Amino acid sequence: MNRFQQFLLVTLCCWGGFCCKPSPQLPVEVAVERMQEVYERIKTPYKYGVVFQHSDTSKLVDSPTIFRHEGHWYMTYIVFDGKGYETWLAKSSNLLDWQELGRLLSFTQDSWDANQKAGYLALVDTDWGAGNEVGTHAGKYWMSYLGGATEGYEAGTLGVGMANSEHLNMAEEWERIAAPVLLPGDSSARWFETDKIYKSHIIRDEDLLTGYPFVMYYNAKGDTATYESIGMAGSEDMVNWTRIGEEPVITRGEGICGDAQVVKIDDVYVMFYFGAFWKPGAFERFACSYDLVHWTDWEGEDLVAPSEPYDSQYAHKPWVIRWEGVTYHFYNAVGDQGRVIALATSVPLN
Repeated sequence: MNRFQQFLLVTLCCWGGFCCKPSPQLPVEVAVERMQEVYERIKTPYKYGVVFQHSDTSKLVDSPTIFRHEGHWYMTYIVFDGKGYETWLAKSSNLLDWQELGRLLSFTQDSWDANQKAGYLALVDTDWGAGNEVGTHAGKYWMSYLGGATEGYEAGTLGVGMANSEHLNMAEEWERIAAPVLLPGDSSARWFETDKIYKSHIIRDEDLLTGYPFVMYYNAKGDTATYESIGMAGSEDMVNWTRIGEEPVITRGEGICGDAQVVKIDDVYVMFYFGAFWKPGAFERFACSYDLVHWTDWEGEDLVAPSEPYDSQYAHKPWVIRWEGVTYHFYNAVGDQGRVIALATSVPLN
């Protein structure tokens, strides 16, 4: 079956909003032995240290997204200054030394997202060990973001916005879609997302396993479910999103499961995410799936956990890449240097 025939089949199955179930040929659970194999391939036991902090050290940095473009490395990240979130860009030649370039999403006035614009670059190549390049849709690069109007740390109503640009390597404002694409007050909002929606992560579903070419994972909490879980949604055009399923795909029923990043290693998808407060602190975890819908949670040791002065409080919010035989696990570290970006690797670099 070619790609067009596959698309027609999925479209017919999804007519009226009822999406096909994943192929019965794909296992729902990932075996314990395979989970262990994945762990051995992605573990990063060597902490390199802090690789980036804001030039104004009173400002907090968070949530790195690392990608490669025209022979250079770039990082989008978010900055909190007490008022709210903005999204910035940095550049590197070696993944270790980073130069601050400037803003991509800034504060505005009289908009639904006036004081909160925490951006997360979309459509980064998910193939493990590939080029970490960024894909386009309709000739543009895309970014989802946590948006809100209220000043303060993740205050007020928070939803998902979308922005796009023709450029990846310039510190210039991205064009924002006028209205949010997902809100906790939507009629379609599920029980676990009726209070706030936080970080989102969008990938391309090349095989239409979910029935949609674009898939978003995001963490949220509900009015009664005060913990954070990870849910999913799908889209045909990056602007109109349909929630998938009635339950979260990752949850512990307490604390936080959040900040998903999805890669594909051979025939299995791996979701990096962080956990917090269902045991002490904040720490990096992962889950695996064959169909992007059903996820098997890793029950072994953390990928990264607090152990150093600079990450003694939290070691969380992952972005993990494989490059030239080395696994780089970037994460948000909170400790004696404030809120910064740190790095752990599969081999010692020091």
